[in-house]
Amino acid sequence: MAQLILKPGKARSLLRRHPWIFAGSVDRLDGRAREGDTVTVVDAEGTELARAAWSPESQIRARVWSFDPQQAIDHAFFKRAVAASVARRQTHPWLAGQEGVRLIHGESDGLPGVIADRYGKVVTLQLTSAGAEKWREAIVAGIVQATGCEAVFERSDSEVRGREGLEAVTGCVHGALPDGVLSIVENGVRMEVDVVGGHKTGFYLDQRDNRLLTGQLAAGRDVLNCFCYTGGFSLQALSGGARSVLSIDSSAPALASAARNLALNPKLDAARAEWREDDVFKALRTLREEGRRFDMIILDPPKFAPSAAYAERAARAYKDINLSGFRLLSPGGILMTYSCSGGVGLELFQKIVAGAASDAGVEARILHRLGAAPDHPVGLAVPEGEYLKGLACQVA
Repeated sequence: MAQLILKPGKARSLLRRHPWIFAGSVDRLDGRAREGDTVTVVDAEGTELARAAWSPESQIRARVWSFDPQQAIDHAFFKRAVAASVARRQTHPWLAGQEGVRLIHGESDGLPGVIADRYGKVVTLQLTSAGAEKWREAIVAGIVQATGCEAVFERSDSEVRGREGLEAVTGCVHGALPDGVLSIVENGVRMEVDVVGGHKTGFYLDQRDNRLLTGQLAAGRDVLNCFCYTGGFSLQALSGGARSVLSIDSSAPALASAARNLALNPKLDAARAEWREDDVFKALRTLREEGRRFDMIILDPPKFAPSAAYAERAARAYKDINLSGFRLLSPGGILMTYSCSGGVGLELFQKIVAGAASDAGVEARILHRLGAAPDHPVGLAVPEGEYLKGLACQVA
């Protein structure tokens, strides 16, 4: 087996159990290794530290499979790792009865580059690293064995694969998708899941608990949901007794899906829902010009900063939408605002939101700090450099 030799002083993060080895930490590769092959990581003094997947095309040259340098990385290793990850979710009572659950969350579950989400009897799989790509067969077998699912649909079409020198791959790798619309019930609301063409793996499972909180806070409120996508927050607000919900997104297909989701829930009052296709930045300004006011506003935009290099530009965009949001809130109104940008940490995001409130001339207090659902654990390294953070703020 080839050895990946680190430069002097570059083993510290590895000794703290951080699973990424960057190109700048690598001295040399002794021996031959193809993309995705397992290598032994060795410090400058010759001490073996870990077993990792080699990725010569990426700035992350290796991702650690095991911090035991004697661990065999084989089919049995992945079946055990997948089974352990699935079993962890089964011990969480708050996930009992949920039809949509993240089963594997990359580095946080000791499987770098592997994402697996369960939607009923279907599991979607996303492989984003060279090591995960190499062990696809073992990972799929482990998922089928651990879950008994009827189908595994691969959605390895994330842009991050390009940084690993990998092409996009999609399609069924086990079984077949069921006929008709695939849907799940989340906290009493039925939602369709497009595992073939939807964002990510078909649905934003990480926002599940935040959608539930929205419903709990929405009773009797006029709600504005921006970047509404397929209406998850909107339907939870309606379920919680919102007086009205205006949902805005720039995607006509997403809004069509949202309307179908509403139709899947006949107990919800469709007359209280309005769907609007528009650019959110423009729409927020128009609503202010019209003198509109809302008792709750949800801002869940797409990723503005894929890395720290984009943080300054992203900060301006977050400031813009949050400033507009605060200006549209009625006294006592609640702003639920989110970021999934890895380049914008929670501390910076909180400063941005505080600055927006100040510029809007309102006093706002934080009701809740909002994060991803518990089946999306955040470890030392977050898949794709993304993690969800958010704030629920109430104005005076």
